[in-house]
Amino acid sequence: MTDKQLDCALDLMRRLPPQHIEKNLCNLIDLIPDLTADLLSTVDQPLKIARDSIEGKDFLLCDYNRDGDSYRSPWSNTYFPPFEDGTVLSDKLRQLEVDCNDAFDRYREMYFEGGVSSVYLWDLDNGFAGVIAIKKAGSGGGKQKISASWDSIHVIEVTERPNARNAHYKLTSTIMLWFMTERDVSGEMNLGGSLTRQSENDWPLSDYNSHVGNIGRTVEALENSMRRLLNEVYFDLTMHFANTLR
Repeated sequence: MTDKQLDCALDLMRRLPPQHIEKNLCNLIDLIPDLTADLLSTVDQPLKIARDSIEGKDFLLCDYNRDGDSYRSPWSNTYFPPFEDGTVLSDKLRQLEVDCNDAFDRYREMYFEGGVSSVYLWDLDNGFAGVIAIKKAGSGGGKQKISASWDSIHVIEVTERPNARNAHYKLTSTIMLWFMTERDVSGEMNLGGSLTRQSENDWPLSDYNSHVGNIGRTVEALENSMRRLLNEVYFDLTMHFANTLR
């Protein structure tokens, strides 16, 4: 019965507005407290932004950089608020994390022209894993009030083969997108949803730093594919229905 309840709960969450995920998740947990751990670990929630007071940069909060009630900044490798027993990366992986953050900071500026990005890595037995998180939110005033948000969470698992010249990259990407407009003539329109896709690739590995480029092209390819699909599903279909009703 619990598995069926979990499937129904996840199916419901996929159909509810992404801007109200936290509220709807709390309501579900109140209804089915036995599923609290499963729901919290399975349902992706909109990213939140915090400030690294040491480096003077914003970073994103998620389960992947949390220890207790503290979150690790990828810029200074420091927990906010301070946490003494937090996860410590090996020097080699920490340097790769720094390089990935620099690369995806440029990626974010190129594709989103703003927003915040953060990359967090952690060690595995046969390689490493990580998350690339990007968030952009904004609003506009004037006669046509507009507010919108984009959250993309890319979880990647990298398997390194001994004495091999390539590595295996498994990527699971989730995008949550919503926007709302309000006009005196047409009233309020609210459009949003989420999409999850996976991809697996083998890329050549000349040295350890080659992971940066390999992860970058893997994320870029899948995110561009999902962006085109979101455009077709949400925007093109909405325009089609609106034009049909006129």
